[in-house]
Amino acid sequence: MAEFFAPGIKQNTTMSKPATGPLSAQDRAWVEDIYGRILIKMKAEAGRIGSMIPYTTNKVGRYEDVESQEWGLGFWTNGFWPGMLWQMYEATADESYRKAALGVEERLNALLDSPEKVDHDVGFLFLPTSVANYRKTGDPEGRRRGLLAASLLFSRYNLDGHFIRAWPDSMAEMAQTMGNGDVRGWMIIDCLMNIPLLYWASEETNDPRFAKVAVSHAKTAQQYIVRPDGSCNHIVAFDPDTGEYLTNPRGQGYQQGSSWSRGQSWAVYGFALSYRHTRDESFLNTAKQCAHYCIANLAANDWLPLVDYRQPAQPLKYDSTAAAITAAGLLEIADHVAEMEKPLYIKAALRILQACEKKFCNWDPEADSIVGGGTFFYHDPDGTNTEVPIIYGDYYFIEAVLRLKGKSLFIW
Repeated sequence: MAEFFAPGIKQNTTMSKPATGPLSAQDRAWVEDIYGRILIKMKAEAGRIGSMIPYTTNKVGRYEDVESQEWGLGFWTNGFWPGMLWQMYEATADESYRKAALGVEERLNALLDSPEKVDHDVGFLFLPTSVANYRKTGDPEGRRRGLLAASLLFSRYNLDGHFIRAWPDSMAEMAQTMGNGDVRGWMIIDCLMNIPLLYWASEETNDPRFAKVAVSHAKTAQQYIVRPDGSCNHIVAFDPDTGEYLTNPRGQGYQQGSSWSRGQSWAVYGFALSYRHTRDESFLNTAKQCAHYCIANLAANDWLPLVDYRQPAQPLKYDSTAAAITAAGLLEIADHVAEMEKPLYIKAALRILQACEKKFCNWDPEADSIVGGGTFFYHDPDGTNTEVPIIYGDYYFIEAVLRLKGKSLFIW
């Protein structure tokens, strides 16, 4: 297993020391203040929400359960609320967070009996739930569910194209709006955050096949998704029968060849995670390449992420979720570079979080959600998915702050 994993990864259930070494006293005080606000906000939210599964807020600022919405139980974001609960349990040892997280996990278990209802995002669903539970508590049921989810993800691998298929045929109509409706040959940048489920499964079972598929997918992403300047395609389409490269559809950004910011954030974090699990230096170098592209664009825009780094000047559209994910990814990179490199990534992450908090955060304990300003995709005809609270914005914001505190549970 040495070719895939560095010693001790399995035991690394918490992140390393607080990432505050290069920060000023003022910045450290900011981290402490925001951590205190998170404690108050999350205690109030968890009391109201419990084992509901939220996505965004309604017109009166309240979460509703996804099963009462069009998204349903299998929607890809449904692991983030329990992920927040596990993070808070790690930080506080408050049993109410653990019990609520287990309630969501029990609900998501139904997906494992209906594999047609899930796609490559089983990683997003089961890493922050079942695998987090197992890592933290040793619960064998969490392990069982995690391994079943990993097997579903493993089964999506295209042998000829060397990639994990992203979406089911039911997504073909939506995919047609992005330039190509044959989703059988699609891989997307987001999946770099799902393949840690395969790395974990290989480690847990001592079976290298899972990790080999993860590495193969990540190598294909390096070749076809990442551009020489560190920007990324969202989607790459291959012939599903031969594996031949066909095109790179527009995806959720402004246009083909542009730079969708959340996709960029998945690249920063995802390649860094592949380095964590494999110690393949090429993955760390790719993560840094994508990170430098993001840092340059963010610094030029007051540390606030546009929905697409190559979007028109007007209308001005932001995506706070890309900010939070990028910050967490930069802190992951900081875990793996030499001491003299760390300040670049830690300070950039902090500036992003500070800008995001100032513009988008709502700390009222009586209101649901922390981070507003999330945008699901650039071309949003009715505006209902533009600059709104989205649950994974909250998750990654909390994870990043807890990383800075040295209190984060290892999820990915």
